[in-house]
Amino acid sequence: MEYFDCELPRVRRQMESPEAFLEDLKGRRVVLDEVHRLDNPSEILKIAADHYPDVRIIATGSSTLGTSARFKDTLAGRKSELLLTPMIEADLVAFGQTNLPYRFLRGGLPPFFLDQELPEREFQEWMDAYWAKDIQELFRLERRHSFQRFLELLMSQSGGVFEATRFSRPCEVSRTTISNYLSVLESTFVVHILRPFSTHRATEIVSAPKVYGFDTGFVCYYKGWHELRPEDLGLLWEHFVLNELQAQLQSRQINYWRDKRGHEIDFVIASRNQPPIAIECKWSASDFNPSSIKAFRRQYKQGRTLVVANDIDRPYRRLYENTEVLFIHQAGLIQELKGGVA
Repeated sequence: MEYFDCELPRVRRQMESPEAFLEDLKGRRVVLDEVHRLDNPSEILKIAADHYPDVRIIATGSSTLGTSARFKDTLAGRKSELLLTPMIEADLVAFGQTNLPYRFLRGGLPPFFLDQELPEREFQEWMDAYWAKDIQELFRLERRHSFQRFLELLMSQSGGVFEATRFSRPCEVSRTTISNYLSVLESTFVVHILRPFSTHRATEIVSAPKVYGFDTGFVCYYKGWHELRPEDLGLLWEHFVLNELQAQLQSRQINYWRDKRGHEIDFVIASRNQPPIAIECKWSASDFNPSSIKAFRRQYKQGRTLVVANDIDRPYRRLYENTEVLFIHQAGLIQELKGGVA
């Protein structure tokens, strides 16, 4: 493959005439890395799609590129998108380090994962670059301190139910501004918002979302965790499973469920015209309590019910009040979902 790093001025100069640039690449596979650094990234991709169909292009770019209406409209029907998440389970094998607490603490960005020491300074440098390169270039946000304070609080409370009013005072901004900040973070993939699954029954939570940080390393950094205790692993396992689901299913359409009695299901996958799949995440299968599953299945009797745990070598099934629950490891979970979810 021909590789071009668009961060480099000399590479950008080569692309000032897209036709001449593409003419020399006929029949080849091309990587345009950091394509958002071009003055008009959609132009060269559109010309390639329309006039050089034998040039196969993989273009990587900032998450802000996907939020541009012009970029979306220009390339409508001409591109396929791939969601690149932090490192998944298969990547750990490829990198020769399969210890999950190690992955949880350092996160899934390869440079941080490979660092011999815990890369605390690099986490803050990454966030500073995110503000400078992603936020200021596309969004009209002026109060850096308030925005970064909000992001810091979100990461430290990652996996919790979101209430905008709780952040207004410490961030010194209005509730409306907090909602705007959250929308920016979601559109740039720094947080993932899981909205409640419901059919608007009186007993269900129907509006309060849960917010997850995009990477366990940043969650640990903002929580101030330098070493992981056994009680920390369950929350981080939940983040890791969510990352795996998004990467393998190539979808952010994942919900959670909660009722007003406090019963909660970690993840619900509800495909159109299909019964909801309920997924509970437990670091150890022995931590599973069936009360939430029972409550969920009393209202939604159809659909598969899965418990994904780290300490399961071989899948097995248990019956709880006529609800069959499949206990499975993460790799088996993905196979189960891909075999049954369109």
